[in-house]
Amino acid sequence: MAYKVAVVGATGNVGREMLDILAERRFPVSEVVALASSRSIGQEVSFGDKILKCRHLDTYDFTDTDICLMSAGGDVSREWSPRIGAKGCVVIDNSSAFRMDPDVPLIVPEVNAAAVAGFTRKYIIANPNCSTAQLVVALKPLHDAAKITRVVVSTYQSVSGAGKEAMDELFSQTRAVFTSGAVESKKFPKRMAFNVIPQIDVFMEDGFTKEEWKMAAETKKILDPKIKLVATCVRVPVFIGHSEAVNIEFENPISPEEATEILRSAPGVLVVDKREPGGYITPHEAAGEDATYVSRIRADHTVDNGLMLWCVADNLRKGAALNAVQIAEALMNRKLLGPKMRAA
Repeated sequence: MAYKVAVVGATGNVGREMLDILAERRFPVSEVVALASSRSIGQEVSFGDKILKCRHLDTYDFTDTDICLMSAGGDVSREWSPRIGAKGCVVIDNSSAFRMDPDVPLIVPEVNAAAVAGFTRKYIIANPNCSTAQLVVALKPLHDAAKITRVVVSTYQSVSGAGKEAMDELFSQTRAVFTSGAVESKKFPKRMAFNVIPQIDVFMEDGFTKEEWKMAAETKKILDPKIKLVATCVRVPVFIGHSEAVNIEFENPISPEEATEILRSAPGVLVVDKREPGGYITPHEAAGEDATYVSRIRADHTVDNGLMLWCVADNLRKGAALNAVQIAEALMNRKLLGPKMRAA
């Protein structure tokens, strides 16, 4: 069976990755439609060896479309996802608009793929925050083995997580530093080039940022509501790839050696941990890859049953586009897209 797939936000960083990954993984499509806002109508994007011209979201009829990969921001998703779902088209949404909706599954296929069956309540499935996605892929097998009670995570997040304009700003600022030009900050609250910024998203009343809140709330919904998690999220001058330093406390004992063996056999995880100079993964190596990489697995001797690890992934792929396509594959593999949807 082949599916008609629409990609909303096809000209953006994640939208383009979605198109690439659909082609790379040979997702069975009868047709792929690229959709965008009015300013991008007619703009061309690639899908495998084909060139697609963007069509207008406002005038597109989703009646005969099976899957919509939505990557156009929260405001667009809040307006359009319920309308698209009402047409019998499953929306896989990359924004934060519906992540905490109790009637919308929040899915990382390596962690909770079975929960996709809940899509029928609203015909919407949420993709988690990019920093959450890679984290729970690494946490899930360890939680199954020794039961995680608490996580402390510090993130080192690339500028691509803030969109193409953020990548352009880092590039222009870096060039300006080397040419003694004016360093202008528009996308970020402070200079990004050769700097780090301990703020991602807006501040909340308790002093945490919304990104930090998202990591805690989404991990609870995806993995286990009993897990306590606290995060410090930092933007770093890297174009692609999020990194995380993770401290984990467990209810039961688990050694670094046991954790390493568990992670080596876990879906979606690659362990690179040679305990020598360069024997770990950085965002540079993870860019363009599908895996969640784990390195520097070691005991945390300051707490009982504690481990520390380093986690890296391509935020445009596993943190967004790849995860969305994997959700579509989970729907397909579980035969949840049946004849009723094809009847249109």
